Amino acid sequence: MLEYPGFNFEVVKEASDTNARLGLLTTPHGTIETPNFIFCATKAAIKGAGPEDLRAANTDIILANTYHLLLRPGPDLIEKMGGLHKFMNWDGPMLTDSGGFQIFSLGHGSVAEEIKGKRNSGYQKSLKKITEQGATFKSYIDGSKKVLTPESAIDTQRKLGADIILVLDECTPFNVDKRYTERSMELSHRWAIRSLEEFKRGHNGKQGLYGIIQGGVYEDLRLRASNFISEQPFFGHAIGGSLGANKAQMYEVVEMAMAGLRKDKPIHLLGIGGVQDVWENVAKGIDTFDCVSPTRIARHGWALVRTEKRYRLNLMNATHRESDIAVDPECDCRTCQNYSRAYIHYLLKAKELQGMHLLTVHNIRFMTRLFETVREAIKNDNYLEAKRAWLQV
Repeated sequence: MLEYPGFNFEVVKEASDTNARLGLLTTPHGTIETPNFIFCATKAAIKGAGPEDLRAANTDIILANTYHLLLRPGPDLIEKMGGLHKFMNWDGPMLTDSGGFQIFSLGHGSVAEEIKGKRNSGYQKSLKKITEQGATFKSYIDGSKKVLTPESAIDTQRKLGADIILVLDECTPFNVDKRYTERSMELSHRWAIRSLEEFKRGHNGKQGLYGIIQGGVYEDLRLRASNFISEQPFFGHAIGGSLGANKAQMYEVVEMAMAGLRKDKPIHLLGIGGVQDVWENVAKGIDTFDCVSPTRIARHGWALVRTEKRYRLNLMNATHRESDIAVDPECDCRTCQNYSRAYIHYLLKAKELQGMHLLTVHNIRFMTRLFETVREAIKNDNYLEAKRAWLQV
C-alpha cells in the first residue's frame, strides 16, 4: 500500500437523483471542495490574468504542463527557484499533466477538435515516434530531438513540485481502429507501472499520483482500463484519451470509464470544461475538470454569459459599441462591476491588452460561479432541477 501523507479525499454528500457528489480534496497546499474546475496555466502562467486575479475570482486550483515546461525554462531551473508554487507566486493546490496529451496533439490534433467533429488534416506533426521506451519528438523551440519516457515525465514533475501529478500515457485519436487502441492502451498500462515505480523511488509525501484511463470509444477497453488503474496504488484517477466524435458519445464514454473505477478516490476528466459538459459529467460522478477554453476564448473577444446562445457573447460585435450595460449583469467580478460592454468592445477593437485581460477575469469568475452553483445544487439535493434551470432544458 502506497501512503500519501498530506493528501486525502472524502466524499461528504452524494446526490439522490444522480451520481453527483460533494467532496473535499486535501493537498499539501490546501483543501478544495469538489466538484471543481482546474484552470490551465499551461506555461506556468494564465494568459491574461495573474495569481491575484485568480484569487479574487475564488479560484481553488490550477495546472501547468510538463511538456512545455520541460522545453522552457526547464525543470532544473524551476526546482532551483523553489518549485512552481514559488516560481509563479501561487500558494494553492496545483496539478501538472505528464506531457502525454502533447504526444497525442503533436501527432494527431486535439481532443477538443475531435469532440467538435473536426479533423485537423493540415496539422504539422512534431512527433517522431512512439516506442516502448517513450516518445521521441522535435522541440518547437529549437528543433532539437527530445525523448519523454515514463521515468523522465515523473522526474520532471517531481522537480516542478505540483501537488498532483500524472502518469505518462499515449492519447489515441478517434479515427484509429480498435486494434490500435487496444495496443496503445496496453502500452499506456506498462508506462503507468513504470511511472508508478519511478514515483515510489523518489516519493517524499509531497505529491499525489493519478493514473489515467484510456480505451478510446470501446466499452470493453474502457472497463479493462478502469479496472487496471483501480488495482494500482494511485491517489486518484483521470479519464483521458479520445472521448468520441460528438458530445453524446463523450458522455457515453465517460460512463463506460466510470464503471470500473473506485469511487473512494478523486476522479478527474482531462481537457473537458464546457458548461453542458460540466453539468452532464458531474452527474456521472466526475470530481474535477480542466480546459483551456474559458481563458482562450476571452483573448478572442468572447465572454461567458449564461443567458447567451452556447453561453458565449461576442464583444467584438458592433451591437455593443454603444452598450452601457455590464458584460454580464448577473456577475460579481471586477470587470462586470466596473466596465461596460461598450468599453470592452472599444478595447478589443483598439487591440488594447486590457480588453483581453478584463474578459479573462470575467470568464474565470464565470467558471468559479458555475461550480459554486453545481456544489450548492448537490448540497441542496436538487441537482437535476438546478441543471434544467441552468441549461434551460
